Amino acid sequence: MYNYQVTEELLADILSVSKATVAKWKINGKLKHLTSNRVGLNYYNFNDLVHFPQIRKMFESKWEQELHVIPLRKYKSIELFAGAGGLAIGLEKAKFNAVALNEIDANACETLRRNRPDWNVLEGDIKNVDFKQFNNIDFLSGGFPCQAFSYAGNKLGFEDTRGTLFFEFARAIKEIRPKVFMGENVRGLLSHEKGKTLEAIKSVIKELGYTLIEPKVLKAIFHQVPQKRERLFLIGIRNDLVKFSEFKWPDPYHKVLTLRDALKVGELYDSDVPDSNGQVYPERKREILSKVPPGGCWKNLPDDLQREYMQSSYFMGGGKTGMARRLSWDNPSLTLTCSPAQKQTERCHPEETRPLTIREYARIQTFPDDWKFAGSISSQYKQIGNAVPVNLAYSVGRSIIALLNSIEQKIEKENCFSKPQMEEPSIQSSLPL
Repeated sequence: MYNYQVTEELLADILSVSKATVAKWKINGKLKHLTSNRVGLNYYNFNDLVHFPQIRKMFESKWEQELHVIPLRKYKSIELFAGAGGLAIGLEKAKFNAVALNEIDANACETLRRNRPDWNVLEGDIKNVDFKQFNNIDFLSGGFPCQAFSYAGNKLGFEDTRGTLFFEFARAIKEIRPKVFMGENVRGLLSHEKGKTLEAIKSVIKELGYTLIEPKVLKAIFHQVPQKRERLFLIGIRNDLVKFSEFKWPDPYHKVLTLRDALKVGELYDSDVPDSNGQVYPERKREILSKVPPGGCWKNLPDDLQREYMQSSYFMGGGKTGMARRLSWDNPSLTLTCSPAQKQTERCHPEETRPLTIREYARIQTFPDDWKFAGSISSQYKQIGNAVPVNLAYSVGRSIIALLNSIEQKIEKENCFSKPQMEEPSIQSSLPL
């Protein structure tokens, strides 16, 4: 059993329920809790929570076995919308061999080249890339943006999605014909346009000759990422290979890591976070945020400061708990945005009254410390904030490697059985004439 404690807020995140629900369970005896010496914070022993399915799955995880998944041969991959390389690093750790990476942002391309000079970075608009030049590609991946389609009818085909970046992603699939592809997106794609967008995507994938595994939202906190980020993954297998394939979503890690794990020496990193540049607050904003406790937000301020900081939003109701938000050492970070100092999505350091720095941002996304970002400070924040967390990509990448291995093994086995066997010569045919 794993002996550590989780906060009430973290428990709510693990179980996908509200903090109010956890508080109710505490009152009715469904939860045994203890109060630490941190005033006002309720903590729960992880060992006492195994009756919850999500936590039992963490105890029973095959994470360690999955770490030993290795490719049967060099699998060639192509990545679209590569950004600053979060997905690419994770897939590299899973032992994919990137043949090409496409990205339109010049600073992100410079980031990729600076860190991996040997990568074939195709800088520019994806619309101008001819994918027919690539042969025998095993895996295609990319995080295409969520966009609405122009609906002329109930169902859309490949050509009907023209003009969207999903069309370009689908065009790459059509021209390359990889064995397997993976698209990743925001959770909101599930409900976008009341589900019509996802249905159109499924229809196009079917038209292209691929079988889609039922899309799944993965929570980064279950994959060694100290951040409450969720991403939707769509994995498709070419129809002629479906009968050979076995796919399993990655198991969760046995522990949820926190901001302390990201910024301090420990399980994730062998040193404290290195110093780096970062945004700064105006003086008055810094004075107000200095009064927000760890894990708190504008609601923890005195009423006069609430009114001053929130202005007209003070009277609009709703939670708005991202405003004047200070992170906590004992919980994962909130999902990172493209700027840690935006008023609507504040990401203030848990102790110091300042926004998170570039390297702190990168660590929360589980980038290695030697991964350097190009461009201005604002561009670097944007690149990091838009990235797929490296460890989440690594976790999914291992499952894709296992999927490709299953295809390789079963095709080889079928070919072995289908080879014509040479007949043994009969005694009569072996006698001399």
